[in-house]
Amino acid sequence: MTDSEIQNVMEAYGDLFSRLTIDDLTELGALVSDDIVFSDPFNLTYGREKFVNIFAHMFKVMEQPQFKILDMCYSNRAGYLKWQLTGKVKKWQQIPIDITGMSEITINGNGKIIAHYDHWDSASQLLRFIPVLGAPIRWLLKLFRMK
Repeated sequence: MTDSEIQNVMEAYGDLFSRLTIDDLTELGALVSDDIVFSDPFNLTYGREKFVNIFAHMFKVMEQPQFKILDMCYSNRAGYLKWQLTGKVKKWQQIPIDITGMSEITINGNGKIIAHYDHWDSASQLLRFIPVLGAPIRWLLKLFRMK
């Protein structure tokens, strides 16, 4: 793929995430290959259907999830999206979702995304807010923090 083709795929992908709603999941599926690999701190999946289901699940458990694309770059081997996800967990309205992360994106020669690896810190950005689980997570974070 040429640089401009890679740029076009990355811009389309980033644009879709910046306006993603549950109604856009078919469009999301169209941008990825049948055998896409997806990973984040909680999931490792293979295939378009499971990939789309990750985001369907996000809309099921979150109220008003919103991705803001903060930055984007790409090379002939991969693309990177820096993003911020905000919203609320439906079951725990008191838990603020404000996660900043990076997605590593791999594109095949046909312009389809074949890998999407999310990198973000689940302990400090999410788990520390969960009742019961949060206290030991906060203790561990404090233990390893340089003074």
